[in-house]
Amino acid sequence: MSAGRMFVGVDFDNTIVGYDEVFHNVARERALIPTDVPVSKEQVRDYLRKSGKEDDWTELQGYVYGSRMGDSLPSPGVTEFFMRCRNQGKSICIISHRTQHPYRGPAYDLHQAAQAWLDRHGFYESTGIGLERDHVFFERTKEEKIARIAKVGCIHFIDDLPEFLSDPGFPPGIERVLFDPMDRHPPNPRFRRATSWVEIEQMVLGERDAGL
Repeated sequence: MSAGRMFVGVDFDNTIVGYDEVFHNVARERALIPTDVPVSKEQVRDYLRKSGKEDDWTELQGYVYGSRMGDSLPSPGVTEFFMRCRNQGKSICIISHRTQHPYRGPAYDLHQAAQAWLDRHGFYESTGIGLERDHVFFERTKEEKIARIAKVGCIHFIDDLPEFLSDPGFPPGIERVLFDPMDRHPPNPRFRRATSWVEIEQMVLGERDAGL
């Protein structure tokens, strides 16, 4: 990475990638949930935990993030955000906490699955989004993720977890943005909150010029 560059840092799982439909579909395929559970990753998780199926939930995550990663889709508006950052000359890096292998079930390479997903959706295409491969980091622990954010020199960081953005060890001086598409979290003085990538784009890049 070039010294002196200022980066917009973005989390990967549940921020760049949306999983609601794939988690619901796979849970239904495995007969883990009834049909009336809403199409939401969090609702699937909550149902399984309340039903005493924590191990099933853990294995389900590994399967979705590995073998079924290809079924997931970019969050609405995220590719447009990446493109506009590129057009404005702003560098982006992806910094995520994702174990390399699941805690339960088959030993899928979850880092490789994530990289394949980015390739499949054109993030590395030089004529499109143009994300640089050495600007993508999948760290194995939360502490390593925080250390990477500090080392890279992010000026913004976007994540879906309020507890991560509020972590006492989070590097100071970074504008933190919570991606909260379900509008579930209360305001917090430590970060700004957005319910869509359109909102995030306005926060980080400002309003679009007329006609764009």
